[in-house]
Amino acid sequence: MSFELNLSLEELEKRTNKDFLIRKPMLNEDAQEYLALEEGDKIALKHLVKAANYANIVYMKQDNELNLPFKKYLDEEIKKGNKSAELTKILFDAQLGIIGIDSESKPVVLLKGATVLDGKAFFPSDITKEELHNILKSMIKNGEVEEVKEILNQRSIVKREGKKLKGIDYTVEFKQEFENIAKELEEAAKTSTNKDFNEYLLLQAKALRGNDPMLDAQADKKWATLQDTPLEFTVSREQYADLLTGTVIEDEELKKLLEENNIVATSKDSIGIRVGIINKKGTEDLLKIKNYLPLMAENMPLKDKYEQNISSDEDNLQTMVDVDIVSLRGDEGSYRGGITIAQNLPNNDKLSLTIGGGRRNVYHRQVRTSNSPEALERRKKRLNATLNSELHKLYNPEADHWFTIGHENVHSLGPKSGTEALGKYKNIIEENKADMGSLALLDCLTNAGVYTEEEKKQILVTFGANCFLKAKPELSQAHRVRTVMQAYFFIKEGAISVNNEGIIDMNIDKMIPTARKMLTEIIEVQLSQDFNRGEKYINDYFKWTDDINRVSLKLKETDKSLNGMIVTPLADLLSK
Repeated sequence: MSFELNLSLEELEKRTNKDFLIRKPMLNEDAQEYLALEEGDKIALKHLVKAANYANIVYMKQDNELNLPFKKYLDEEIKKGNKSAELTKILFDAQLGIIGIDSESKPVVLLKGATVLDGKAFFPSDITKEELHNILKSMIKNGEVEEVKEILNQRSIVKREGKKLKGIDYTVEFKQEFENIAKELEEAAKTSTNKDFNEYLLLQAKALRGNDPMLDAQADKKWATLQDTPLEFTVSREQYADLLTGTVIEDEELKKLLEENNIVATSKDSIGIRVGIINKKGTEDLLKIKNYLPLMAENMPLKDKYEQNISSDEDNLQTMVDVDIVSLRGDEGSYRGGITIAQNLPNNDKLSLTIGGGRRNVYHRQVRTSNSPEALERRKKRLNATLNSELHKLYNPEADHWFTIGHENVHSLGPKSGTEALGKYKNIIEENKADMGSLALLDCLTNAGVYTEEEKKQILVTFGANCFLKAKPELSQAHRVRTVMQAYFFIKEGAISVNNEGIIDMNIDKMIPTARKMLTEIIEVQLSQDFNRGEKYINDYFKWTDDINRVSLKLKETDKSLNGMIVTPLADLLSK
């Protein structure tokens, strides 16, 4: 197979320069968090890191069928002394693939001729949306309902089979990689010091070997109960990458056929793995808010019109941990315009939530706490260039963490089911809900003593200052699209304003009412289970206005960074 590099040497040198390529360091080789572990946990951690490394292979196979051949090509060219290949490999390893996206929402295409695919490698690379719809309609009419269910579930890789399609379960498609992960988990369970954690590892190993969603559910259910463990290990399965499955409800005939045959189209899961060490102090701080989850549930808009994961009158199945990160691999570690700072899992589409399982919030300490001189200088320049100087005293990076805590908890609030009907807009709307819920519930949490009035203002100002991007994102970037929608909505409502010089100001008294108004609209859209209404909602608020653009230009002036990568020195040492 012949390959040609897409970026010039000049562009590669620019994008890999330290001013343009942000490095996010995870735990170091001599980290006290690691040294303080018991010997059995140190040995287990080594196996967990090795297990995580296999996730890169799975993720790259799910992402693009050319990823692994191109990686092999780069390695061969580097041995020949090809400087461009060496620099391309840096970007490839950072974004874990031939196509990524930078902080200005521009595609970073490393292979000449490669194109962005809505179906990634979950579907045949040459399939169009229209062809997919037509094949599915034909198969359903031919009585192949179970086969279509396999094609449209979150676990499958779809291949051509003559004029039809066939869904292959990921435990079959990635049998060798999943087997390698399972073996390492079993080895880790032999020395890890925590009984509950070991039970989870063995359940997860079993799930990786079995073509049975119930095995995943049992592992997820156990994982969601873990609270007092020394180590953290997660196999994450999230759906942001697959933009093709959700389009099936856009075809009215196909949508009707799916409904008549009780077929639910669920976007494909990208595989990622997180390995870390539980930070006890950070976790204790997180758990303080757990007692207030029923209060938050009680204060959600339209709460009488839906069932939510958190009950307002009983003990809730939700755990929370703060984690010092050793390794992020696969979907967790691919730096494409940004990287996750926290997660609330399992998502609503997962079977474990229907068999009595709970949810678990995991926060990534090293991702959120970047205090390098370069990071501090970038922040200072950004605030000086874009935020009213009178508000600087209320900007607090730690307040962004408090906001994120609210965001992750609100994922457990609001409508528990039915959002699949929103198709490709589901994730944007859900992320928007989590953000607005975090702000909308600040008054009730402040009155309950969780935050002081000053801390509440810090959360609001920090959110407002961070509510602007360097460039308009693509619809595929759910987290970024919702940020633009929020900036537009808050400006429209008079809670945020931008002057002619691109300086952000805020009416703090209007911030929470504005968030609650937007949150109510979001929940109404989710309750409608109407794709067209969801699409209209996105189109109404996803607008890149002159106000937003003025801030964008200032951000570009003060921050040159385009790409990013995680650096995992401890994990690299343990991998040897």
